[in-house]
Amino acid sequence: MNRFLISAAHKSSGKTMVSIGLCAALAARGHVVQPFKKGPDYIDPMWLGQAAGHACFNLDLYLMENDDVVSTFARHSKAVNLVEGNKGLYDGLALDGSNSNAALAKLLDLPVILVIDARGMTRGIAPLILGYQAFDRDINIAGVILNNLGGRRHESKLREVIEHYTDVPVIGAIQYDERLSIEERHLGLMPSNESHVATAKIKQIGEAIAEQVDLDKLLALSQKEPLAVPHKAEISPLPCGDKVKIAIARDRSFGFYYADDLEALEAAGAELVPFDAMRDGQLPEADGLYIGGGFPETCATELEANVSLRSQIKQAIEGGLPTYAECGGLMYLSRGIEYEGRTYEMVGAIPGDVKMHAKPIGRGYVHLKEDEAHPWPRPDTPAKQIKAHEFHYSSLENLPKDSSFAYHVERGYGIDGDRDGLILHNLLASYTHLRTIGSCYWATRFVAFVRRCKDQQCKPISTIGKTS
Repeated sequence: MNRFLISAAHKSSGKTMVSIGLCAALAARGHVVQPFKKGPDYIDPMWLGQAAGHACFNLDLYLMENDDVVSTFARHSKAVNLVEGNKGLYDGLALDGSNSNAALAKLLDLPVILVIDARGMTRGIAPLILGYQAFDRDINIAGVILNNLGGRRHESKLREVIEHYTDVPVIGAIQYDERLSIEERHLGLMPSNESHVATAKIKQIGEAIAEQVDLDKLLALSQKEPLAVPHKAEISPLPCGDKVKIAIARDRSFGFYYADDLEALEAAGAELVPFDAMRDGQLPEADGLYIGGGFPETCATELEANVSLRSQIKQAIEGGLPTYAECGGLMYLSRGIEYEGRTYEMVGAIPGDVKMHAKPIGRGYVHLKEDEAHPWPRPDTPAKQIKAHEFHYSSLENLPKDSSFAYHVERGYGIDGDRDGLILHNLLASYTHLRTIGSCYWATRFVAFVRRCKDQQCKPISTIGKTS
């Protein structure tokens, strides 16, 4: 098998473009490619998964235990395994680098392919590479890919310098080409499910990479024996039961779902029934509802125009339909979204108003403490601190003062800087994005909640008048 980490000296070096192109180029040559993405990210994995033809899985050394990371990688590994890093090779939250890209490379025995933005560089590229080698001798920098080159003469100079001063092979040299760029938004790249030209763009990038990167050399440098799957405890101590149907919003507005969360929902007994919040006039028949994150503000005109679906969702939630909404889903369920000088009417199940801001309101990792008001079934073991993440430019305002919440925020912002997880009827809505990893098995708990409501024909949980 082959496995390698695509990293860089710093962010915005072009590693995502290179990773997308490598997935597409290798897949076009008949290789079975499995992409992975380090850290909390929805958008890059969407592009990587589409380019490779296989869903991308996230590896996060902050949210996941080492055994969880190794197990996730080993269980999903295929013939060629590409891991795209985040930020620079040695960047991370911890001073000791324990959650850096380099730490992930050590844990999974990944040869590192360093993408270097070489604009304006000549001889200075040598000390950069030598410094990255010397900083941690346990890291195998197996090769470099030069990006944003200014022409063949520039490429020739850099190759000569690198060959003279270092022992690191150049396996690719990519000339600057604005056609290879992907439109960006405040969270990074535009999601591939929003881009009408995503398929053509991926093909274009793949062809460019195939022409300018030595794929055979890359595969030769990245051959490794498969990793063993470590012994791992069950994801959740909660028992499974009868199948339940959960409607899930999957469209241009809502596409932020982790592949392992969807797997966990199905493993817990959920049949996921997709619907389009912009085009479908009614919800599919289901026992529960799940609306993940996304960019509802950019699709607000279409969401607002779908009056019949908005009305049905509001009635269903007020009637007690078990519902979970994250970030973009929370925004959609509010009374309206104020965006670019206009307010768009939304579902109205949440008695609050969403306002978009120029800068992030909540950004980064989140620590939550679960409150007793949390409606989902829990095991007998005491609740641990929940680690998750958030990234939102919007705020939820004008909520009733007696609203009830599922979480106290110990790190992060959530809904109001102190609380997150609004509870209303059988709805739980939060800005925090959870992952079914470690001791956070939200997917199993939500399915259990849907099943319990179905079996007991639950009436809406009244929360107005209660405090968390």
